[in-house]
Amino acid sequence: MWLSERLSVILTLLKSIGVLSLLCEACKKVTFNVPSKLEAGTLVGRVNLKECLKSAEHISSSDPDFRILEDGSVYTANIISLPSEEKTFTILLKDIQRHEEKKIHVNLLVHQKKTHKTRHARDTVLRRTKRRWAPIPSSMMENSLGPFPMQIQQVQSDTAQNYTIYYSATGPGIDRDPKNLFYVERETGNVFATGPVDREQYPEFKIIFFATTADGYSPEIPLPHTIRIEDDNDNAPSFTQDLFTFVAPEHCKPGTVVGQVTAEDRDELYTLHTALKYRIVSEEPPFPKMFSVHPESGVITTLTSQLDREIIGKHLLLIEVRDMAGQPFGLCNTGTVVINVKDVNDNAPYFGHSSYDTKVLENRVNVEILRIPCLDKDEPNSPAWNCRFSIVKGNDDNHFAITTDGRTNEGILCVVKGLDYETTNLRILEIAASNEIPYVVVPYSSGLAQSTCTVRVNILDDDEGPVFKPCLLPITIDGCAAVGTAVGKYLAEDPETGNSEGIRYRIAPGQSNWITIDENSGELRIAKLFGNDLIGRQCTGTVLATIGACDRDYPVVTPREFIMCRDRKPVYITAVTPNESPYSAPFRFDISDRSMDSGWQTVQQDDKSILLSPRTDIPYGIYKIPVTVRDNKGRQGTSVVSVNYCDCTTPSDCGTVRQVSPAVTLGVWAILAMILGSLLLLLILITLCGCYGTGAVSKHVPDDLANQNLIISNTEAPGEEVMDPNIIPLQTATVNSCDQGVGMGTIGREVKTGGQSFEMSKGGHQTLESVRGYGQSTMEQGRYSYSEWQNFMHSRLGEEPIRGQTLIKN
Repeated sequence: MWLSERLSVILTLLKSIGVLSLLCEACKKVTFNVPSKLEAGTLVGRVNLKECLKSAEHISSSDPDFRILEDGSVYTANIISLPSEEKTFTILLKDIQRHEEKKIHVNLLVHQKKTHKTRHARDTVLRRTKRRWAPIPSSMMENSLGPFPMQIQQVQSDTAQNYTIYYSATGPGIDRDPKNLFYVERETGNVFATGPVDREQYPEFKIIFFATTADGYSPEIPLPHTIRIEDDNDNAPSFTQDLFTFVAPEHCKPGTVVGQVTAEDRDELYTLHTALKYRIVSEEPPFPKMFSVHPESGVITTLTSQLDREIIGKHLLLIEVRDMAGQPFGLCNTGTVVINVKDVNDNAPYFGHSSYDTKVLENRVNVEILRIPCLDKDEPNSPAWNCRFSIVKGNDDNHFAITTDGRTNEGILCVVKGLDYETTNLRILEIAASNEIPYVVVPYSSGLAQSTCTVRVNILDDDEGPVFKPCLLPITIDGCAAVGTAVGKYLAEDPETGNSEGIRYRIAPGQSNWITIDENSGELRIAKLFGNDLIGRQCTGTVLATIGACDRDYPVVTPREFIMCRDRKPVYITAVTPNESPYSAPFRFDISDRSMDSGWQTVQQDDKSILLSPRTDIPYGIYKIPVTVRDNKGRQGTSVVSVNYCDCTTPSDCGTVRQVSPAVTLGVWAILAMILGSLLLLLILITLCGCYGTGAVSKHVPDDLANQNLIISNTEAPGEEVMDPNIIPLQTATVNSCDQGVGMGTIGREVKTGGQSFEMSKGGHQTLESVRGYGQSTMEQGRYSYSEWQNFMHSRLGEEPIRGQTLIKN
């Protein structure tokens, strides 16, 4: 059994060896032109490994003098001298997982000095069996050491078998800048480089080759050809900044990103020459290690949470960047990184002492009584260091205030309201301090976010003068108040005794002189006042007096006489006042007599008028209704409104016509009365002329005429209404009233007709002053006896009836 197991294992090994031997194939051969002597670390060339084996896990060289990198670059490991013109070694590629192995044979050719000689076309044709006019792209190692001229390519045309061909070229590096870097042999087509080339300056050259015969015939089309310069790792990487500066919060978590350093390499991209790796060379302070850098991205992160600004506020890092993926033979450079630790509020402010004592005189205001130092370990003049003070106990009456001195970070305690020794002689305050930003609880920080201290304020007694209470006394004075009216009292008291005994008062000089103050009692005044006690100590107080408007005009109702017929249509009552706002509309109307209020009702029509009507059926007759009118400020006046409730269809049926609408117009009876008056005056003139002849009319008026009276005449029915304004001009009556709130009726009325003017005024007699052609005559309006009027008319008119009537009432 054991023997069989061993045999199976041996067979398996033999099979695997057979598979490996079958898969180990050789890729194409690679040839490099090199000088006869190579220094250690010299780039010989680059081999495309992936073209031979895509997933090579193991790369090795059969010759220990050569080292193969992952990108196929072939470097010398030691100083090599090539004794012969050719050297060969093998690159071995292995894929262990797929059990695959391949080889690449590398052939090194030593440059030989070319001897130029003229060859006959026949000899060339005999020696060449096949020539290429389109060779593969040429390449040349950057910064090649030569020897120069160094052959890098050969172009040949197949037409050379039939013609004598001559080769030429044009383009950059030949006849354009940079000139003369390359040339082509005219007879052979060999292309030579004359010196080293910098790839970073000229990564490639695009050249055009020509093949022509001696007579200028071109059997081939021009050949574009590219000479590519292979990159040499001749540029060390460099950082993009001379100095990198970053900020890291103190006590931040491990792995917190601080910043990123970047570097660049001028060599060819996507090669090992530009594969950069970063590492921290040194750190200050060296212990403990606080930071790390990602080798490929250059991102710097924290290793610990022990960053503390109060211990170390700044860290210095020396970072190296190296190409060739960080291999020791890669080129490198270094850069400096400064990391500042950002302060957080991890240290609470605290007081130097737990308690303080101070003193202040009573009644002192806006005085500094104490400075309290505040200590904080955080960064000075930062929000985590700046202190903010508050009085948390003992200042319910707001006698104290505390502010911060921004320069010293001290708390300034002041008295802002006067203290009273008689009330208390000791105040105990509790002061708290905090920062502008919230406190952060982190490892190694203090546990208290707020510190407090106690301040004992001793109040010292001071012999005080009298004090006005209150310090500002507002009063209102009626503008209509009579001289000598008392408007108030303003007293001061002695804080020591609490009474006003022995205090004298006077108005400060230069104040208002239109109001006085009693020296002993303090009867009121406006302006700044002074009060003196018995020993001359003073205090001041201010009286703010508001003078009200003096308005003796009250709202009244006009007109006041109305006729209401059986349909009981409401009468329109309007109130007026000469005052302006606020002693004006809107008005409020009330019936002041309660007995009348039960029988009549009012309905507000607008701001200035109402509708008055009876509540129920009432008997016919004349009703006197007192109507009270209040303006917008409450000032009121009472007017007696007369309503003649008449059994009529129209107001004219009751005799005298009064206003029902807001406008004041003349009725038909009033017009007839004016016509009658005009006729009466005309008759008087005729009578006078008849008595005294045709001579000049005497200016003397008989006594009996002067003493005549007018009476109310109702001998005939009312005449027809004459409304034509062309016959009798109508004029609105003028109503005036000044009766301290109660209107008593019409004062006067003037009626003009033709060229004469009559003025009817309130009185007991009528006197004829003068008679003119276009003048005026004045008549008094009143109540006249019937007998006197009849005697007068019988003697001159033969008792002819007078048509019309005139109604005049007191």
